[in-house]
Amino acid sequence: MRHYSNTQRVLVTGGAGFLGSHLCERLLAEGSDVLCVDNFYTGTKENVAHLLGNPRFELMRHDVTFPLYVEVDQIYNLACPAAPIHYQYDPVQTTKTSVHGAINMLGLAKRVKAKILQASTSEVYGDPQVHPQTEGYWGHVNPIGLRSCYDEGKRCAETLFFDYHRQHQLRIKVARIFNTYGPRMHPNDGRVVSNFVIQALKGEPITVYGEGRQTRSFCYVDDLVDGLMRLMNTGDEFTGPVNLGNPVEFTIRELAQKVIALTGSRSKIETRPLPSDDPRQRQPDISLAKAKLGWQPAMALDDGLRRTIEYFSAAR
Repeated sequence: MRHYSNTQRVLVTGGAGFLGSHLCERLLAEGSDVLCVDNFYTGTKENVAHLLGNPRFELMRHDVTFPLYVEVDQIYNLACPAAPIHYQYDPVQTTKTSVHGAINMLGLAKRVKAKILQASTSEVYGDPQVHPQTEGYWGHVNPIGLRSCYDEGKRCAETLFFDYHRQHQLRIKVARIFNTYGPRMHPNDGRVVSNFVIQALKGEPITVYGEGRQTRSFCYVDDLVDGLMRLMNTGDEFTGPVNLGNPVEFTIRELAQKVIALTGSRSKIETRPLPSDDPRQRQPDISLAKAKLGWQPAMALDDGLRRTIEYFSAAR
C-alpha cells in the first residue's frame, strides 16, 4: 500500500460483465478506486453505464490475452466467457483467455506487488463423482470434450496461480464459483435461469434437457460478490481454493416450475436431449467458506428469482 493514500486501487478484469459489474458497484460503494477492464465480448457498457459519472471509476477496453501495464493494489481476475454458448463459440480464444489472461494478470500482480483473486469455477470438478463437492476433490473432467476449453482453461489457471504463489510468493486467492444468477445476466447466454425467465415472460415453452432431474444450486449475485470481497480481504496465509455458491440443491425441473409460478406464465415444459458432458449434479460444500470467511448465502431462491424476473421484465 502506498504511504500517501489509503484508497485501494482495484482492477476488475471482465468488469463490464454480469458478475464484474456488480463487483465494481460494491467496490465503489466501499470507497475503492476501480479500474474496470473488459473487451466487451460478453460484457456490455450498459452494465456499467450508471458508474461512469463516478470520479473513482475508470472503464478501459482491453483484452487480457495481451499484457496490461497499470498501477493497482488488488486484482480481481474475472475475464472469461462463462456460458457454454459463448465459450464454445471460439474455444481456442476461451482457453487463451483463461491461460494467457492468468499469466498476464499474475505478471502484473508480481510487478506491482498486488494481491490477486482468480474467479475459478465449479466446472473444475467436471461431472463430479463426489457429492457435494469439497475443495479437496480433484474433479472428473473430460480433457477433449466440448466444454474442455472452459473447464481445463480454468484448471490450468488455478495451477498457474499456485505456482506463482510457491515460486514468487505472490499473494493469491482462488474462488470456485458455482451457478450464480441475478440482474444483468446476458439474455442470450443459454444459462438456465435467464433462459427460463425469458421463455416464461414470452409465453414460450420452457426447454428442459433430459428429464430435468439433473440438479444445480443457485446463488444470488449479491451473495456471491460478498463472498469474493470477503475472500480478497482475508489474511495472506489463506489462499483457497474455496467454494462460493448456494448449497441448497434443486432439480432443473423444479426451477422451471418455480419460474412459471413466479411469472404467472402459461408456458409448458418441453424436454430436449441432454447435451454432451452436462454434469448430473452440482452442489457446493461451503464448510470452508463458513469457517474462513464467515460467509454463507442469505438470499432465498424465490426472492432472488423475483428480482431477476423484475429486471428482465423491465428490459423487454
